[in-house]
Amino acid sequence: MEMKDMYAPPLLSISLVLFPFLLLFLFIKNKSNDSLPPGNSGWPVIGETIEFLTTGWSGHPEKFIFDRIFKYSSHVFSTHLIGARGAVFCGASGNKFIFSNENKLVRVWWPSSLAKIFPSLMQTSFTQQVMESKKFLPNFLKPEALQSYIGVIDYVTQQHFLDEWEGMREVTVYPLVKNYTFRVACRFFLSIEGASHIAKLAEQFNELAEGLISIPINFPGSPLSKASKAANFIRKELFPIIHQRRIDMMEGTSKPTHDILSHMLTMVDKDGNSLDELEVADRILAMLLGGLLTSSSACTSLIKYLAEFPQVYEKVYNEQIEIAISKKQGELLKSKDLQNMKYSWNVVCEVLRLDSPVQGAFRETLNDFTFNGFKIPKGWTIYWSASSTHLNHECFPDPTKFDPTRFDGVGPAPYTFVPFGGGPRMCPGKDYFRVLILVFMHNLVKRFRFEKIIPDEKIVFNPVPIPAMGMPIKLHPHSG
Repeated sequence: MEMKDMYAPPLLSISLVLFPFLLLFLFIKNKSNDSLPPGNSGWPVIGETIEFLTTGWSGHPEKFIFDRIFKYSSHVFSTHLIGARGAVFCGASGNKFIFSNENKLVRVWWPSSLAKIFPSLMQTSFTQQVMESKKFLPNFLKPEALQSYIGVIDYVTQQHFLDEWEGMREVTVYPLVKNYTFRVACRFFLSIEGASHIAKLAEQFNELAEGLISIPINFPGSPLSKASKAANFIRKELFPIIHQRRIDMMEGTSKPTHDILSHMLTMVDKDGNSLDELEVADRILAMLLGGLLTSSSACTSLIKYLAEFPQVYEKVYNEQIEIAISKKQGELLKSKDLQNMKYSWNVVCEVLRLDSPVQGAFRETLNDFTFNGFKIPKGWTIYWSASSTHLNHECFPDPTKFDPTRFDGVGPAPYTFVPFGGGPRMCPGKDYFRVLILVFMHNLVKRFRFEKIIPDEKIVFNPVPIPAMGMPIKLHPHSG
């Protein structure tokens, strides 16, 4: 008998014994993999980030979401975005789950590109700093606290139209609106009024915005590199403002209620430590950036839809003129005036539904959990998508139709209309935004009718919806 024949029976016996265990291992392994959401991790390192961004650049960010809902027949799917493995939660149930489990199963997560742009926010727990800011900001941004600023915002808005719009036959909307929203934000957050100073800061904020959500690859000339340089420039401009304000507060020439900067300089942690100037600068920078991106995008989209739907414009005009007639000469808008802009606010809501400035946001899982029958591992990122409900016919019948009456009465079902997010992480600036856009609308329609020069101008998302050519329009001033 040959040596190999001597070992054949024992090897066969061992194989027969181990075979069931091998099958069991493969079954458990496959079952574990099958319990994860269906999806694709895409290319190494970059995952599906390029397609995620390019669908936005092409004007249809919802395509990334709905293509995968259809492909996987699931309202939750796995992916790899902005340098991290994770899942996308879609629909009202996904929104409800995320918003209801904030700081329980999920917490805020930021792409690594933001760590390079806002380094001081990563020195300690970024999440903890955000939570502390959340406790502080709502008090300053509540409707009752904003009432005293409505007149100020109205005055700044009137000056903007006087300086930039009146006497013009044609204007390009987006650059003007960016200047306007940044002008208001500088006044509201920092009490800065100098036009040249504001213009210098605004130019850098544009560079910063373009690299905010980008592929986390940092090399000279990349969007991330340009954004980091712009952030450094803005900080250098903010430092002397912060330093002087701290001196003014110590000398009693500035009060804590002066503006958000003064409020921020009075903040202390549980140990009595105040923020240093770099931390204050980064927080102010982040808030200014958020206000600039979302407000300028929404105001531009508002003009787009008012130009495209004359019957909607007419109703808004009649409502705003009735308010204007009720005011005395030179009297500024007040809270009760904004409360009477009911139809106008419905129009804004429909604008936010169709062209939401915030397309979604990221979270990080704190523990393993199950959603819709799928295992979501600890450490994954979760992305919730506004378009998964805003443009879903199950949530909004005929979803591409512009129809402000959707918001009459009780309005949309819970967790379907989410332009400001939801839960503990709902945008704290939503009431500030409401004041800003209604005041802007009032001053716009009582002065002009307008028409788009490029009727089918493309809208791109980078990261907010903006017109590809800036939206040039013809102005038709009202007589008298």
